[in-house]
Amino acid sequence: MSNLSNKDIHRGNFKEYIKIRGASEHNLKGIDVDIPRNKLVVLTGLSGSGKSSLAFDTIYAEGQRRYMESLSSYARQFLGQMEKPQVELIEGLSPAISIDQKSTNRNPRSTVGTVTEIYDYFRLLYARIGIPHCPKCGKEINKQTVDQMVDQILDLPERTKIQILAPVVRGRKGEHTKLFEQAKKQGYVRVNVDGNTYELSEEIKLDKNKKHNIEIVVDRLVVKEGINKRLTDSVETALKLAEGVMMVDVIGGEPINFSQSFACPDCGISIDEIQPRSFSFNNPFGACPDCLGIGYTMNFDIELLIPDESLSINGGAIASPGWQSVSDAKSWTGAIMNAVAKEYGFSLDTPFKDYSDDIKDIIINGTRGKSIKVKYKGQRGEGVYDIVFDGLISNMERRYKEAGSDNAKQQYEEFMRIRPCKTCKGKRLKESSLAVTIADKNIYEITNMAICDLSDFLENMNLTERQLYIGAELLKEIKARVKFLIDVGLDYLSLSRATGTLSGGEAQRIRLATQIGSGLVGVAYILDEPSIGLHQRDNDKLLGTLTHLRDLGNSVIVVEHDEDTMRAADFIVDIGPGAGKNGGEVVATGTAKQIMECKNSITGAYLSGRIKIPVPKTRRKPTGWIKVKGARENNLKNIDVDFPLGVITCVTGVSGSGKSSLVNEILHKHLAKSLNRARIIAGDHDGIEGIEQLDKIIDIDQSPIGRTPRSNPATYTGVFDQIRDLFAGTVDAKERGYNKGRFSFNVKGGRCEACSGDGIIKIEMHFLPDVYVPCEVCDGKRYNRETLEVKYKGKSIYDVLDMTVEEAVDFFENVPSIKRKIETLNDVGLSYIKLGQPSTELSGGEAQRIKLATELSKRSTGKTIYILDEPTTGLHFADVHKLVEILQKLAEGGNTVVVIEHNLDVIKTADYIIDMGPEGGARGGTVIAKGTPEEVCKVKKSYTGKYLKQYL
Repeated sequence: MSNLSNKDIHRGNFKEYIKIRGASEHNLKGIDVDIPRNKLVVLTGLSGSGKSSLAFDTIYAEGQRRYMESLSSYARQFLGQMEKPQVELIEGLSPAISIDQKSTNRNPRSTVGTVTEIYDYFRLLYARIGIPHCPKCGKEINKQTVDQMVDQILDLPERTKIQILAPVVRGRKGEHTKLFEQAKKQGYVRVNVDGNTYELSEEIKLDKNKKHNIEIVVDRLVVKEGINKRLTDSVETALKLAEGVMMVDVIGGEPINFSQSFACPDCGISIDEIQPRSFSFNNPFGACPDCLGIGYTMNFDIELLIPDESLSINGGAIASPGWQSVSDAKSWTGAIMNAVAKEYGFSLDTPFKDYSDDIKDIIINGTRGKSIKVKYKGQRGEGVYDIVFDGLISNMERRYKEAGSDNAKQQYEEFMRIRPCKTCKGKRLKESSLAVTIADKNIYEITNMAICDLSDFLENMNLTERQLYIGAELLKEIKARVKFLIDVGLDYLSLSRATGTLSGGEAQRIRLATQIGSGLVGVAYILDEPSIGLHQRDNDKLLGTLTHLRDLGNSVIVVEHDEDTMRAADFIVDIGPGAGKNGGEVVATGTAKQIMECKNSITGAYLSGRIKIPVPKTRRKPTGWIKVKGARENNLKNIDVDFPLGVITCVTGVSGSGKSSLVNEILHKHLAKSLNRARIIAGDHDGIEGIEQLDKIIDIDQSPIGRTPRSNPATYTGVFDQIRDLFAGTVDAKERGYNKGRFSFNVKGGRCEACSGDGIIKIEMHFLPDVYVPCEVCDGKRYNRETLEVKYKGKSIYDVLDMTVEEAVDFFENVPSIKRKIETLNDVGLSYIKLGQPSTELSGGEAQRIKLATELSKRSTGKTIYILDEPTTGLHFADVHKLVEILQKLAEGGNTVVVIEHNLDVIKTADYIIDMGPEGGARGGTVIAKGTPEEVCKVKKSYTGKYLKQYL
């Protein structure tokens, strides 16, 4: 197996190897392997061969578990238990850190800046050396003296009643009883708590888990001649109590804030003391009060409420819930709309687009308080009612607020659109926080720059000597972390970019940059395909980062299919030979050269060129074109792009060049709306010409085919329906009077009721992870005894679900409709999965191929357009080979296939390439080359062409 003799690894010599014996997690067949420590090690093999089981479920899980075991039992109770992986022995293990794709934070509050912690440093920097300005007039703000405050109060109109307040608690949890006692001792009589006034003599009970605002009432005055001395004394006392801050509560007016720190003398605006939390959009002190720091709000959109303006209202123009009955004059909505039409003199049979803007405004925004007479006959008789019509949008907002269940709310949300917040315009922070600048830029402008521009800005910013002296350490940290992001090829992102919009590979590389920043030594880093979504050009940067981590003295274990990474690795473990139950063994170990020499290794065969993915002899000619006009979404530069039909098109370009914006945001969403009637709004563009040549669009991504163990390949492809029909047609079933519902494990009747057809029962354990055990009643077979007695060719329904695809093809040889569907699963390389395998156990690549198989098994119309975003994620050379063959099959039926891809083996087999660029981010967004692969290779400024030459 290994090229290392056992003498190298006698007991006790853990320093060189991670020694694994008898690993049998998932499909691993009790393998023994020795992985060198402090080296760059690549684990490779077919999809589903057991690489991740070895890397994550065995090495990482055990490293993590042992580290947790070393903590005190008190600390462990907060961490949850770790299961011990199925392995006899692991020696020489370091604490493990896993950097995988699934653990990205999808929270809308999480940004690149917060994840890398660069934003935290910026908050501190702005709090310490930022220059505050007035949010209103933009004038620089300085501190106020007591005399200035007194003069401003005396400028209030005479006889104005005022209270001088000392804000002693601002947004702090607790009961604050000591504070009240102290105030009482010092002779104060009243306090304001959360806007209510209390006497200190009464008992004040506060909820200790809520945040409170407390002001002590220092004095109550009426503005008039001769109160100067008393006012000055009270102001000084208040400032002393509240550490430099004071409020004047004007009875019947707005309260005025004063601060010995910052206030604008012209506008009279005081701003709070600047603290790091003033710049956090996750804290009420910094966040925009309207969107609460998310930067956007969800509102009803008239384009979704009235999707087709060529229809009239009576013809069904209004698609929103509650308004479908408007064409029926007897309904309440119909009566209202007829009354509005009568009042304002328009017809409900006119197409919506032909109305004047005034009429449209009345329908959308209402009659602006004017009441109209509505004649309505209901169950309680008929009458004429005076109604103020508040318009479609307000009506929908009210219905949404009143909707009781989540399902009803979800139904309304389909008609809403996410838009930047009107108050902060998507900047997430309060005006006062955005008015603080360093080198004439506020914190939003800095975090909104592309990282490459930010790096230049930080090098050349003009600071005063005092600012430099205070900020030197912080700037050093920020510059270092920004450099790490550039090193992993993410210079096109900005710090304000939400992490939910990043691809799996980008998110992983961000975490990688954060780890390099921590500079740990002696750790086992386990990565899951960090090269996803990375152009060949940036691969060297990533490899440089990985080797840097290794040179610090860490073990870097990478699950990877990328050729460059394998060639750069110190050691490769090839797992195989097949996938699923045909895998789980170590085929070969050693350097790339040793793997290439190994005859049994499929990886070696592709690396050495013994097996190649062939370049097609001829390229297909397009049968037509569709044209995207004026694409401006994200970084696209108002471009027109032609997509050929009836061929395979690859959209390529460096990361961040605008491929996803063009294909997913504009092409996919526009076609889904017009062909599939989806309720979505496409990205910013002028339109698409030539849609009439297509009849539907299908997006085949790597999301799971189902979220519960109840969904499986048989149910997803629809073959399970036919299998149930087959069982219901057997002699046994007819004798017992069973129909097809008897053979479903989702409804009562044929399923085992003890486990509700799941086959497993979850047992909740305190202090331990939940344990899943096979159901005792049905032994994990999901059905009750009577159902299992019905046999087809000697097999029960459970036996059929337990078959692999390979076995099922032979078993259903004489049933053409079932055989055709299962055969396509076999063709896409999934011969090893079971028909009833829960979808939660399938990898992304497997889920994607099940979707492809389902499409292949349908009768083709030749007018379908398929969109795939990086379908080679998680695929080995041999799987990519199969994928290319499937895509060719789809195109042979006359269909159009559009693929976003970095993998050169896929790009070289495409009929047409659209290459975006030239760079990522703001420096991308144009088409730099288009045509056949041969034509793109001739374009000098195309990075894709440069790397593609070697493959043709």
